[in-house]
Amino acid sequence: MVKKDFDVIVVGGGHAGCEAALAAARMGERVLLVTMTIQNVAQMSCNPAIGGPAKGHLVREIDALGGEMAKAIDSTGIQFRMLNQSKGPAVWAPRAQADRIEYSVWMRQVVESQDNLTLLQGMAVSVWVDGDQIGGIETETGRRISASAVVLTCGTFLNGLIHIGMKTTPAGRAGEFPATGLTESLVALGFESGRLKTGTPPRVDGNTVDFSKMAIQPGDDRPRPFSFQTSEINTEQIPCYLTHTNPTTHKLLKSGLDRSPLYTGKIKGVGPRYCPSIEDKIVRFSEKEGHQIFLEPEGRRSTEYYVNGFATSLPEDVQLKAIRTIPGMENVSVTRLGYAIEYDFFPPTQLKSSLETKRISGLFFAGQINGTSGYEEAAAQGLIAGINAVLGIQNKPPFVVDRSEGYIGVLVDDLVTKGTQEPYRLFTSRAEYRLLFRQDNADRRLMRYGHELGIISEKTYSRLQKKEEGIERLMGEIQQIKPDPETINPLLKEMDTDPISERQDLMRLIKRPQLHLMDFQTLPEMATLIQEMGDIAEEVMEQVEIEVKYEGYLRRQQEMVHRFKKIEEKIIPNTLDYNTLSALSTEAREKLGAIRPQSLGQASRISGVSPADVSALAVYLSKMNRSDSHVSER
Repeated sequence: MVKKDFDVIVVGGGHAGCEAALAAARMGERVLLVTMTIQNVAQMSCNPAIGGPAKGHLVREIDALGGEMAKAIDSTGIQFRMLNQSKGPAVWAPRAQADRIEYSVWMRQVVESQDNLTLLQGMAVSVWVDGDQIGGIETETGRRISASAVVLTCGTFLNGLIHIGMKTTPAGRAGEFPATGLTESLVALGFESGRLKTGTPPRVDGNTVDFSKMAIQPGDDRPRPFSFQTSEINTEQIPCYLTHTNPTTHKLLKSGLDRSPLYTGKIKGVGPRYCPSIEDKIVRFSEKEGHQIFLEPEGRRSTEYYVNGFATSLPEDVQLKAIRTIPGMENVSVTRLGYAIEYDFFPPTQLKSSLETKRISGLFFAGQINGTSGYEEAAAQGLIAGINAVLGIQNKPPFVVDRSEGYIGVLVDDLVTKGTQEPYRLFTSRAEYRLLFRQDNADRRLMRYGHELGIISEKTYSRLQKKEEGIERLMGEIQQIKPDPETINPLLKEMDTDPISERQDLMRLIKRPQLHLMDFQTLPEMATLIQEMGDIAEEVMEQVEIEVKYEGYLRRQQEMVHRFKKIEEKIIPNTLDYNTLSALSTEAREKLGAIRPQSLGQASRISGVSPADVSALAVYLSKMNRSDSHVSER
């Protein structure tokens, strides 16, 4: 066999590309990361933040599998908050403001120092194939680079077009060239492409903002790290600020709708439903007199602020007038205008669950090329694609996180099964078993996979094993520790909960919503346990407390997962001809033939496939299995 130039080529140096390249290199393969501008590796194109509901869960899962994003934000974050703490632990979500420039620099240093990983500034204009197997890429200079696997993570760069008012500029991001040729190359190979749109708000000079007219938004007093490998966050935190639009703002914004690329039809791509532009908000929610606007710092050594909530593609004069009607920004200096960007994407139903394309073996798509939005969604896909690119080269089965194991599984399954007609964003509500895969237990759910794949170190995995042993031990001990009423009743009174008349074990006591394990840390038995557990004590107590308090809910979700796995285990042959199954509806035959689900469970989640179609398919598969069994017996 002719030796390839590289084992894996990753095209695009954004959040997906960095995770894909690092994972593949850490698994021992020779990797080339091709990016259009080296100094913009892992650039935060939009808001300077990582995490939030579902997104923060994703980052924790990425970390548990051996990815880099969590460590990057722990090292470069400037404000950390745990969101939704007034609700149940299933929706607690870490979020952090990042120093935009430092984040990119930090990630670039990690990429450049990684063994087996080569960085190249250039533009891939096409991919080439050998039959139905990927051959490699061709750059804008005509150079052909061969590889056994190629991962495309092109972000918003594919034929990117920026809109500000009626002015358009070809660009992948403000000030950067678009990527041309690659879409056409893939379409020529038979892939279907589409067009999407996203946007970003203006940035302003903090020196010209009157923060006294805004509500301060501080970080947590005791910030929690994203990475399971970060012991603590000691950084000085920088506040964000909250203000609001008003009827005057809305009136000015409406005056520019006749020159809005969104409302004049100039933009053809579909925009994100869950993160609309400010002009979209004032039209869709015309009854509202104000919308929240958050000013988020871009970095420690910058006076620039990101105006979160004010994404727009309106003309420059309208942007400037409208933003100066917002309290605190009457005399603001705008450093960068907001804009919309249109770009090409490829409907993700053209992918397998490994993120490998169905059409070309060894070719993977990850990130916004699949129609997603968000740094976290991109990074998760990049990690999965990078891992599976290597497993494919090594002739090993693909690695797939299923829907019952984590948000990464929900994300990928939604994409490859349901597709998307608009920029896809992950929410906790998309997950059926969200109480089971909380942000706090991502390591317990997924780290063993990262260790088996060789991208989680023995030291990190040993710590998890120690934690699991601590959880098992503490769960047993709290059933034995029974403080006497005289000792414990003063505490119960202080916590505004009923006193006890006879000894009760701690397991029973902490089922009360007012009580926590930490409340009993001064009891001699608990104090000894905490001391013996050392640096994992707090994590162990958190896990035990959640399992005790939510025991009934957790048990019911485990039962649901068991039922899910039973239907998921019913494999559908890839060669099945759905057109021969007359019991299926016409729509079901079309959808099933196009997506080619791998299991009966996946088939049931395809839009247009009814429960009756699933039942008919289940009957057919059962008959087919019985027939195969009879043949093998003979």
